[in-house]
Amino acid sequence: MTVDVVVLNGGSSAGKTSIGRCLQDLLPRPWLLMGVDRLIEVAPASLVSYGPSGEVVLGESWRELETAWSAGVAAMARAGAGVIIDDVFLDGAASQERTRSQLYGLHVLWVGVHCSPEAATARELARGDRPAGMAALQATVVHRDVDYDLVVDSSTASAEECARRIADRLDV
Repeated sequence: MTVDVVVLNGGSSAGKTSIGRCLQDLLPRPWLLMGVDRLIEVAPASLVSYGPSGEVVLGESWRELETAWSAGVAAMARAGAGVIIDDVFLDGAASQERTRSQLYGLHVLWVGVHCSPEAATARELARGDRPAGMAALQATVVHRDVDYDLVVDSSTASAEECARRIADRLDV
């Protein structure tokens, strides 16, 4: 089975974007890396805010924009572009189901990007561009009841090693 979409799900600072970039370098044809951070960048600032402990607070119209974005990403895959989705399933299995419904009919490799809360917190601090506490808060909740084809642990393996494990599962 040829994979059309790779979904990387993990908490903030888990290394999803780094793994996605490494995966792009390993694959024989170009793949697009589409991340939820990019959606946040282009969405109205009023739709995403952060609580005092790093929790993400989504505005009333967020789901409408997220649905439109997901449909657009799926359309790119249906048009023949390989797509790597870098996401944070804040609602665990419910988030996966929303994504799955948009990707219906496409061959998807679901990858859990695990990272220990301690390692994610250290990365968060080094980055300096995330609310304090977000990484630890998301480290486990994003994986709650989510079904994966493959799990990688970026706290024990490099981004390159994680990407190689993913590339080995793709028929490209």
